[in-house]
Amino acid sequence: MNATSRSLLLAALLLLESGCATARTTDEPVNQDPFEGLNRAVFVFNDNVDRWALAPVARSYQMIMPNFAQRGVSNFFANLYDLNGALNAVLQGRFRNAAQNSGRFVVNSTVGMFGFVDVASEMGISPYRTDFGHTLAIWGVGSGPYLMVPFLGPRTVRSATGTAFDTVASLQWQVNDSVTRNWLFGIEIVDNRAALTSAEGLITGDRYIFIRDAYLQQREYFVKGGVVEDSFSDFDEEFDWEE
Repeated sequence: MNATSRSLLLAALLLLESGCATARTTDEPVNQDPFEGLNRAVFVFNDNVDRWALAPVARSYQMIMPNFAQRGVSNFFANLYDLNGALNAVLQGRFRNAAQNSGRFVVNSTVGMFGFVDVASEMGISPYRTDFGHTLAIWGVGSGPYLMVPFLGPRTVRSATGTAFDTVASLQWQVNDSVTRNWLFGIEIVDNRAALTSAEGLITGDRYIFIRDAYLQQREYFVKGGVVEDSFSDFDEEFDWEE
């Protein structure tokens, strides 16, 4: 469901969208990274996997696939996760948002040709961006320590739990044929990585700290609906970070 590099580089893409060029350097009042030594080792491993395996495949994908086709693939997977978002909205007691995402899924899966065309957005039906990590936060579960997970990248204990739930609950996971299921996850990983290529050069200074701080700040922003009191950056619009 999530690429190694997608998690590592999405922080940079976040900063590109928000216009912020540097990460926070002040100390946190609470140590959110008690396993920094181990996390840094995993970070190096993930970075090497991305550099030597995933990034070259993603660049080849961009060269082969026309822009409209890449958009269609991204829309297809976004459509699948609209249904996952509807499930989380129900668990959150936000039934209006559940209906909103369900409506998007029905419209895009039919009129939008299995989701390859985002007709729902053109009709003014916007997506409700959420995940199970967000659901756990609404239920009052704390984020827990920061973790750098092999192949998945930055997480907290809460968001890692959310990733596991959302993966198992996804439509891709429900496909009985293992070959088809693996192809779906593989294409999604490559498509996600390709979308981050333009953000690679934005990471400055200590890459580990840069990505860690951007991830933790974005998750806080995400679960609080954009209300965050700190000096990291000003977010003008909601940015989707899938756990």
